Amino acid sequence: MSLDRGDLPLKGSELKGAGGEEYADPMEARASAWMSRAKQGDQAAFDELTRALRTRAFRLAQAWVGSRDDALELSQEAFLKTFRARDTYRDGEPFLPWFHRILRNTCFSFLRSQGRLRPRSVSARAPGADEDDADYDIEDGAEEPDARLIADERTHAFRAAFQKLSARDREILVLRHFHESSYKEIARTLSIPEGTVMSRLFHARRRLRDVLGKGFGEDTGADADDGGDA
Repeated sequence: MSLDRGDLPLKGSELKGAGGEEYADPMEARASAWMSRAKQGDQAAFDELTRALRTRAFRLAQAWVGSRDDALELSQEAFLKTFRARDTYRDGEPFLPWFHRILRNTCFSFLRSQGRLRPRSVSARAPGADEDDADYDIEDGAEEPDARLIADERTHAFRAAFQKLSARDREILVLRHFHESSYKEIARTLSIPEGTVMSRLFHARRRLRDVLGKGFGEDTGADADDGGDA
């Protein structure tokens, strides 16, 4: 994952979490510091936060809802909800997991309102799924009018296959392969152990490869060791 550095320098105290421990990732420290300043009324800090995270938020939203226009609107709605809920943010709490939950809930609420989000039953749970963690199937929405015109055959095939994956598979693949987040960053964002991150990635890649069929295996990185935090 990559966050813009921005023009607002961090104070020494802002490099540490609520318990006094230093953030493992300076990018997490910066996002959390911006949110703490926004909570105190610093509009410039929230603007920096929005600029740094808007691409990340859009990509995740699009992975869940499909439509570019809906993803843009929902990611903006998530930032608005974040700003309105700023007084509930606990200073020193890692911001990215907190924001991720707001974004995910915003997108899932939208999908439910359209009847496109269906909980997976226990019997339908995919291999590698956590027993105590719900997953969802997402019905495809209406395809954007120009999607077939602007996408070549392989790109369209990949997009169609990706949309057949569950909500959690889409989430983990976007975090790893579009945001280039490390296993540690993904674990913090999703509040799960690193071992669970590795397991989810392995099975998500395998399922994507199975949907795509032969000829796309190398593109998805399925079953490959991508170096973890490298």
